[in-house]
Amino acid sequence: MAEDPLAGLDEDFLLYAQAFTKELHRDVYPSIDPTSPALSQAGKVVIITGASKGLGRRGFVPSFAKAGAKAIVLVARNSAQLQESAEALTKEYPNTKFLPVTCDIKDEASVRAVFRQVKEAFGTADVLVNNAGTPDDVKPLRHANIDNLWHGIEVNIKGTILMTQEFLNLVGTTKEATIVNLSSAMAFVPLPGQASYTLSKLAIAQLSAFIALENPNVRAVSVHPGTVMTDLLTPSLQKFAKDAPELVGGLSVWLTTKDAAFLNGRYITANWSVDELVRRQVEIVEGKKLVINHTGELAY
Repeated sequence: MAEDPLAGLDEDFLLYAQAFTKELHRDVYPSIDPTSPALSQAGKVVIITGASKGLGRRGFVPSFAKAGAKAIVLVARNSAQLQESAEALTKEYPNTKFLPVTCDIKDEASVRAVFRQVKEAFGTADVLVNNAGTPDDVKPLRHANIDNLWHGIEVNIKGTILMTQEFLNLVGTTKEATIVNLSSAMAFVPLPGQASYTLSKLAIAQLSAFIALENPNVRAVSVHPGTVMTDLLTPSLQKFAKDAPELVGGLSVWLTTKDAAFLNGRYITANWSVDELVRRQVEIVEGKKLVINHTGELAY
């Protein structure tokens, strides 16, 4: 295994390493506070994968519930954890309906079954949060088990694509909807032993651009959630994990609002200030920033 490139770095290094805004955040702040009337999700149906634990359970689900979502579809593989989460959430947020649906997102039939239940229960949906993912083996590529490596690719890419495809078919071509795709800063900074995770998160960053290009009625944004202590976090990253899960949850609620429309098809980090992003939206759009571009120059 190659030497850990993160060893010896200050615990705030990752916060500043890819900073795009001068003001940075580690927790919820007024502009992304899901209890704000400006961020209301009243009447909306939200589908969240990986909803039984981690960022799903601690960040996305409570944030959309606090914003007053009509219903939240909890998607995950562990049926017992899902049911337990749904019962606890129902008590905490009695005005939101929680529908737990067990699903293996890399299995096409399983994903289709999720959307059949959503259609039967609610008719349609408004928001999809593609949060489910799996970590790497943390082994060099030459020594990695190919089945384990490919499993990561299938969960992180195939699973996200399958969920996205069924969501697009559910909402059709005219209904306005939002897709939040969980990417990672690691998409742009490869680390040793993280081949499948890095490659899949880079693909997801570009997936949002494809969704936006092909679906004028659907806003899609790829998001690095910050560095949050979850089961997916490798030991070398744990000392940097000072971001609250509610940060990316509140950001994702904000991404459904009209103020965030200019970020369609782009990649952002949860730590960045949305207030500064809004102030710089002309620069971002006209300058084609926060998108994946080839920066090489042709030499004559």
